[in-house]
Amino acid sequence: MKGLVELIYWMQTKQIDFVFFDAGGGHRAAATALEAQIAAEGRPWNVRLVNFQDVLDELDVFRKITGIRLQDIYNLILKKGWTLGSAQMLVFLHGMIRLYHPAQVRELKKFWATRKPDLVVSVIPNFARALYQSLEAAHPATPLVTVLTDMADYPPHFWMEPNQKQYWICGTQEACAQARAMGYGGDRVFGVSGMVLHPRFYEPVAADRQAERSRLGLDVAKPTGLILFGGQGSPAIRRILERLNAARTEAQFIVICGKNDALRQEVSARKWTFPVHVEGFTKEIPYFMKLADFFIGKPGPGSISEALAMELPVIVEKNAWTLPQERFNADWVERNKVGVVLNSFSGIAPAVAQLLAPGELAWFRSNAAACRNRAVFEIPPILEGLLK
Repeated sequence: MKGLVELIYWMQTKQIDFVFFDAGGGHRAAATALEAQIAAEGRPWNVRLVNFQDVLDELDVFRKITGIRLQDIYNLILKKGWTLGSAQMLVFLHGMIRLYHPAQVRELKKFWATRKPDLVVSVIPNFARALYQSLEAAHPATPLVTVLTDMADYPPHFWMEPNQKQYWICGTQEACAQARAMGYGGDRVFGVSGMVLHPRFYEPVAADRQAERSRLGLDVAKPTGLILFGGQGSPAIRRILERLNAARTEAQFIVICGKNDALRQEVSARKWTFPVHVEGFTKEIPYFMKLADFFIGKPGPGSISEALAMELPVIVEKNAWTLPQERFNADWVERNKVGVVLNSFSGIAPAVAQLLAPGELAWFRSNAAACRNRAVFEIPPILEGLLK
């Protein structure tokens, strides 16, 4: 009887595949955030995380040539800061994707044939055509929805492809407009209030700021900046600290180096003119943001959105080294008056001084607080509608 009950429950449970990869941290983060929220709501869905890299690993020409998987090459580029010319590299990547497109569709079609999903949710760019054509061939009745984890598309062929009977979930008005301009009607485009963040960013942080700052070796009253460049870290962190140090900036800093252990050790070993607390890779970003007053980092959609959720104004950089898909994010920061955008972090000391000028920090923080991003709560009802 127990086995029969379990079988009936399984037959009634919707199977949802979330497609992600680990090129950068934002795609997995979005998938796991939605997985966590769906579980918290008790929806009768079985969420299955699908690493796109694993599915198509045999077709990874970069792994065959270098022995390094494509997603790991991307992460190495971020870690080393080798992002100059990334727009040209993207053109080359898209050429390789087109070359291997028929093989990708064949492999994905075989994969979907073994899965039988009721809904497929993609949080990855660049492969929308292969995902759609393979799913259409294997399960034509199964909807495909793409959740953009960037604030806008970077056409052509980055997030959106034309003439596909699929759905788009976009976190900005600009991205919605891009989808409509590509010919997708209102029933195919869903606007939400921002980027997908983990539900823990909406939970109260039970931490006394002064006591926790003291515990970390920081001044309880000094303005505190959080420096973060994603899960891979970046050499830019050291250069930023050196410029702030030379200017004897009247602030202190929490520095998160991610998986870059060499950087963490280097920053920890240095003597600075202001208090510095250094962390490696951590999942306690909301806690550290709770202790900070402002954010310094790259204009990644996840980092900006996390900072704003914690009411932190941001200082970011936009120049030739900025990833092309992230350049719109810097424009968005300026447009919404939630931070300072620099041409180069060589101007970081004056930017911090500007942010800390009388009345400025409170004004920027009020603008950050006005960004009411509830995307992670808004998306599950959209998915429920598509399942019906």
